[in-house]
Amino acid sequence: MSTSANNGLLLTSMSGRHDNMEAGGSAKPEDVHPSDHHEQLEHDPDDPFDLDNTKNASADSLRRWRQASLVLNASRRFRYTLDLNKEEHYENRRRMIRAHAQVIRAALLFKLAGEQQTGFGSASSTPAISPGNFDIDLEKLVSMTRNQNMSSLQQHGGVKGVAEKLKSNLEQGIEEDEKEVTDRKNAFGSNTYPKKKGKSFYMFLWEAWQDLTLIILIIAAITSLALGIKTEGLKEGWLDGGSIAFAVLLVIIVTAVSDYRQSLQFQNLNDEKRNIQLEVMRGGRTVKISIYDVVVGDVVPLRIGDQVPADGVLISGHSLAIDESSMTGESKIVNKDQKSPFLMSGCKVADGVGNMLVTGVGINTEWGLLMASISEDTGEETPLQVRLNGLATFIGIVGLTVAVVVLVALLVRYFTGTTQDSNGATQFVKGKTSISDIVDDCVKIFTIAVTIVVVAVPEGLPLAVTLTLAYSMRKMMADKALVRRLSACETMGSATTICSDKTGTLTLNQMTVVETYAGGSKMDVADNPSGLHPKLVTLISEGVAQNTTGNVFHPKDGGEVEISGSPTEKAILSWAYKLGMKFDTIRSESAIIHAFPFNSEKKRGGVAVLRGDSEVFIHWKGAAEIVLACCTQYMDSNGTLQPIDSQKEFFRLAIDAMAKNSLRCVAIACRTQELSQVPKEQEDLDKWTLPEDELTLLAIVGIKDPCRPGVREAVRICTSAGVKVRMVTGDNIQTAKAIALECGILASDTEAVEPTIIEGKVFRELSEKEREQVAKKITVMGRSSPNDKLLLVQALRKNGDVVAVTGDGTNDAPALHEADIGLSMGISGTEVAKESSDIIILDDNFASVVKVVRWGRSVYANIQKFIQFQLTVNVAALIINVVAAMSSGDVPLKAVQLLWVNLIMDTLGALALATEPPTDHLMHRTPVGRREPLITNIMWRNLLVQSLYQVAVLLVLNFAGLSILGLSQDSNHAHAVEVKNTMIFNAFVMCQIFNEFNARKPDEMNVFSGVSKNPLFVAIVGVTFVLQIIIVTFLGEFAHTVALSWQLWLASIVIGLVSWPLAVVGKLIPVPKTPMSVYFKKPFRKYKASRNA
Repeated sequence: MSTSANNGLLLTSMSGRHDNMEAGGSAKPEDVHPSDHHEQLEHDPDDPFDLDNTKNASADSLRRWRQASLVLNASRRFRYTLDLNKEEHYENRRRMIRAHAQVIRAALLFKLAGEQQTGFGSASSTPAISPGNFDIDLEKLVSMTRNQNMSSLQQHGGVKGVAEKLKSNLEQGIEEDEKEVTDRKNAFGSNTYPKKKGKSFYMFLWEAWQDLTLIILIIAAITSLALGIKTEGLKEGWLDGGSIAFAVLLVIIVTAVSDYRQSLQFQNLNDEKRNIQLEVMRGGRTVKISIYDVVVGDVVPLRIGDQVPADGVLISGHSLAIDESSMTGESKIVNKDQKSPFLMSGCKVADGVGNMLVTGVGINTEWGLLMASISEDTGEETPLQVRLNGLATFIGIVGLTVAVVVLVALLVRYFTGTTQDSNGATQFVKGKTSISDIVDDCVKIFTIAVTIVVVAVPEGLPLAVTLTLAYSMRKMMADKALVRRLSACETMGSATTICSDKTGTLTLNQMTVVETYAGGSKMDVADNPSGLHPKLVTLISEGVAQNTTGNVFHPKDGGEVEISGSPTEKAILSWAYKLGMKFDTIRSESAIIHAFPFNSEKKRGGVAVLRGDSEVFIHWKGAAEIVLACCTQYMDSNGTLQPIDSQKEFFRLAIDAMAKNSLRCVAIACRTQELSQVPKEQEDLDKWTLPEDELTLLAIVGIKDPCRPGVREAVRICTSAGVKVRMVTGDNIQTAKAIALECGILASDTEAVEPTIIEGKVFRELSEKEREQVAKKITVMGRSSPNDKLLLVQALRKNGDVVAVTGDGTNDAPALHEADIGLSMGISGTEVAKESSDIIILDDNFASVVKVVRWGRSVYANIQKFIQFQLTVNVAALIINVVAAMSSGDVPLKAVQLLWVNLIMDTLGALALATEPPTDHLMHRTPVGRREPLITNIMWRNLLVQSLYQVAVLLVLNFAGLSILGLSQDSNHAHAVEVKNTMIFNAFVMCQIFNEFNARKPDEMNVFSGVSKNPLFVAIVGVTFVLQIIIVTFLGEFAHTVALSWQLWLASIVIGLVSWPLAVVGKLIPVPKTPMSVYFKKPFRKYKASRNA
């Protein structure tokens, strides 16, 4: 086993942020930049645990740190790490399902039917049980879709014929009726698949049992039990071995319960991740439903970035391209049209728009079969987890060394006849002591040494990360953040900059048209058509109705009209509806023959519309200044076309004025096209580029999207926490500036100069070196494309920043993937963006992003609290037992007692300290550096103060306890020694209980602040205290204790209580700014340098 001498314990930060978390100092955020770092603090390529980012880490580096870890229970320690063979397993299953889908499906249906009969099956995954009143059966549908059988589709009358047989309407969808949905689920199955069952509680018990030291202790306990019963009889002889066995079983059960609860939390979060929300057409209305509620016959609109929710057939589409790599394994984009209309569940829409008819759901799809056959992999390394494994390895090596020293010392003292039993008699006399006594004594000595290893090797330390992450993830759900990658949770604590979108994140995404320029002038009322010529209104209405992915639904009962689509689409549709647009009539009287869906690179989208048989109109809609640049004329209020040259400056000024008032400006324009110039063949039509020159400007609208309440305060909190907020938006630079001023991202107008505020086009044209220089200064980027966002992220990361990025579109995926933390939007985000992200912000609110930063810092702070607490116990327990063993040949803390201390320290301590809620104090500091020392100087100070106090008090009790406690005159010497040892054990546990409070606030004087907000902490401390009373008072023979008088109990509590004022005094001791790890590393570096020279 290879281990690094400076594992984890000595890992340091590239950035110069020292001691700045809960266990850190309070340097002012504005005084520190990620590039200002100590020359000594750098990445160590020889240290397998120096892995600052696991997001895109190679399999070799992940394998390397695992091989370097000192591990007692691999199945438990590595349970939540990434399965390095997962990709290969997934690929094998995918190939098998593609080749043998029919056989696998038949076997699964047989199994489900069996489960249903025996009562074990779940309703959500049962096979179809009734053909219903449909004119096509399930098997024919499944066969047609899976084999992509065009002739079978034609036999059924094409997609229209299939829809009729499924009693579905290609435009309206199925009826919005619960019975209708239930009938379809019964006939064709539900869109769910039987999930692989998670591990049972018994499996967690079995894994907890795999700990090497616990197995050795059980063997030792059985040996001790056999020898004890043989020599002392059953009544007395079972106590030594039985007590150790019981203590080990208790540790195993408590460990298994804790691990099992964590696994249930992860399972719930995984269920939430899989529950995609999507839109379907039902009864002519666009309805948002769960992916699990999609049924055969549903009509589903598809847009860029969507996941295909089920198998189906394309009804209609424009430039529809599907990424089928998740199912075929080939990373190529497949175009879908009437010649290739079959769509596979689980694939992603790469480009274009379309509508599909669902023909297969759940296990009747290849995706469903694949999902049913692979278990969800919750495993994933986090940087903190890797570093804690390094720290645990380092401490474990020290602990093992100490255990060996104790073992050798005790054996030497025993066989040289210098050890005595509790009655003062020599334990070993050569030639007189029986073999069974020698074996029994040696087993006890060996048990003590092994128990020291149990206490010394902090197996629970790396798992404390998982515990705090599981807790944080559950709480973050309540704060509207769904964590997809565990590492993002803690990396957010290191974020130095957040690149945020504007629309929907900083603003409410509740858009309304408040200003309109049409007919060559500004309209008095934005949506009053009285001053406009009917011809102009007709063209605007047609352009809005046809060039949209939204919908206008008129309820049959004459209720209020329902408008659906993206917020921008809804605002424009609502505005056009008030102008008199008749949505359904326009769409029935003209047909779209080709479309160019809105593109975030070009900032516009267009459609070619055929009126009757002869007239073709091309409608464009997009960013006002971009569309305006393509216009050569405009339509005045009389419906007459006028040259735009004389008015272009007027329109530009109008756009600027609206943008300065933080309005999003959208222009609507059109042009005619000769029918003879439109391609006739579908293949040529698909490749046709819509003309975008010589356009006629119809209208420019200004859309108001108010700032979110609380955003200004959230930005202020970020700034005070040393996190720079940058706005990256596709909107006009003036709109971006106005919103940035409103949100507090820009402090004043004087700041709004280049490069603080910059256009995406200007930034992308810079050289790579120039971009790195300019990126530091950018606060607002307007008219940016997704590629500009990616370039900005790359430049910032090269400067040493830890970058969090928000994104909602498919084209944001590269930036989300490249960033240290990708944050996608839960409401407006596409599935592709969500899958590329690390955290989904469920309410699209920037304030929720700031909460994620708090939680990220809290994770790191909680782990540091736990480390400080655990190392204090480790140091004290090891020193006491080593000194006592070397000097007297006996140890005051027995095996059962050490196992109880281990339980307090590992499982209960982690539960109490790793679940502390975040405080405002966390946001008054700079971010955590990537390689920030896990044990900061402040932690070293606190740890040494408490450890030295505990060691001093307990050693005094060990060597002078009989006289101090007034026991030296006791006629029963054995009883006096037992009272002394019980007092040492009791005082030691009291010290840990009181020190647990100190660990809560490593750098604050008031360790009780906020304790009432963590009932779990209070409960664990209370339970530990009660159990200690029970162990000492009622489990005497079992735990090697005797009942103590109230005076000794009071003395024990006072000894523990002293740790509180001692902690206050300790915090007055100043600590150096340079981390201790730098001094630790220097000799190793010099040694390495001399070897390499």
